[in-house]
Amino acid sequence: MSGIYIHIPFCKKACHYCNFHFSTSLQLKTELLETILKEITLQKDYLQGAAIQTVYLGGGTPSLLTAGELEQIFVAIHKYHSVSADAEITLEANPDDLTKEKLEELRQTPINRLSIGIQSFSEEDLQFMNRAHNASEALQCLNDSRAAGFSQLTIDLIYGTPTLTDQQWASNLSILSDFDLPHLSCYCLTVEPNTALDKFVKTGKVRPVDEQKASRQFEYLMAWANNNNYEHYEISNFAKPGQYARHNSAYWRGIPYLGLGPAAHSFDGKNRQWNIANNPRYIQLIQTGKEKWFEKEILTEKDRYNEYVMTRLRTHWGCTLDEIRPEFHDHFLDSITPLIADDLVYNRKAAYGLTQKGKLFADQIAMELFLI
Repeated sequence: MSGIYIHIPFCKKACHYCNFHFSTSLQLKTELLETILKEITLQKDYLQGAAIQTVYLGGGTPSLLTAGELEQIFVAIHKYHSVSADAEITLEANPDDLTKEKLEELRQTPINRLSIGIQSFSEEDLQFMNRAHNASEALQCLNDSRAAGFSQLTIDLIYGTPTLTDQQWASNLSILSDFDLPHLSCYCLTVEPNTALDKFVKTGKVRPVDEQKASRQFEYLMAWANNNNYEHYEISNFAKPGQYARHNSAYWRGIPYLGLGPAAHSFDGKNRQWNIANNPRYIQLIQTGKEKWFEKEILTEKDRYNEYVMTRLRTHWGCTLDEIRPEFHDHFLDSITPLIADDLVYNRKAAYGLTQKGKLFADQIAMELFLI
């Protein structure tokens, strides 16, 4: 079982908080699509014939592609890979792209799941983030997506923004209660280096993230999720029973995947590689064939242990000793014992995971367990 990720690096606008690789110019869209199709051919053996269980188109804003352009990608994937009949095929989309006409076109493609970047139902929040859609479009796209036949929907929300009051956060989640979506992802606002938001904070135009407010809104989110029958199966992800995101779950469980497109990452179980994050250079390197378009890292056993701890501790599956090399057991147990005593980590049925309190400090806890 394996997955394929395809990075579509184009957006209508630059969101102030975003540090993903993208361009607001569509000038190279045709050439880049042709290059992704060529990369599919060049990387056809990367997954060694494993059946494809998930395909995920992210970005960027892949909903900017036409149905015809998407179809070209799927034809190329099916040419070189065996895609399971029940594969989860996800398209990231912005609300303003999901018109009724666009949704009808998407229904004619293999896409069976939409991941919609709503971020907030508040106009003030959306303007602060410099999103391309408005609050009305955020609501309309959910109704239209369901009417078009997309039952597998997930949305992104962001909390902790300076413009988001506790009352508005409660209102955002109350709206979700009415839609009863199968899945949602909620992220705390992070000030990433070299973003517009980073500049605004450094120059005093925007206040730094209020950590206390962010923690309070995260705790409210966890309580709301529990009351609305959502399983908190990863720090930022919530699902109705049996409705986990299969693609991202595979990442967290260390299953190999192939990444295509500029800035995309791949993992074969032992090594990681990542494509160059430059659209013209990516096109040039692949089309000329003179140089590699990616860098590669051979993971040491220590690297793999640290990655395992970082990812699995964030999930409800947690860490288990039988998935950790025996020579690391003593370090793991010595490091995690005081965390259990402080009620930050639980030990349940031979699995170690984060308690409700521990979820507020996930990254710090993982670092306590790392091998340096």
